[in-house]
Amino acid sequence: MSNVVPFLRRTPAPAVVVTDVVAVADDLFALLEQLEIVSARAAAMGRPAREVERTVQNLLDAVTAVERALDCIGEGDEAGQA
Repeated sequence: MSNVVPFLRRTPAPAVVVTDVVAVADDLFALLEQLEIVSARAAAMGRPAREVERTVQNLLDAVTAVERALDCIGEGDEAGQA
């Protein structure tokens, strides 16, 4: 089938003993940017409208989840200063 996309196995990330909050936040911002780009591309797919709608909604849900994760990091930093 021509419309089958193979899943690629990613190499596991190296174990990190100490995680820097700034590095995690940076990764989340990069992920957020990628999700927004993919959402825009998904909205322009030439697929049935219902499929596109579901795909875009799921991607927007993922954007919301990443934004919440960023909020948690920010709140954790503020809580530590109080």
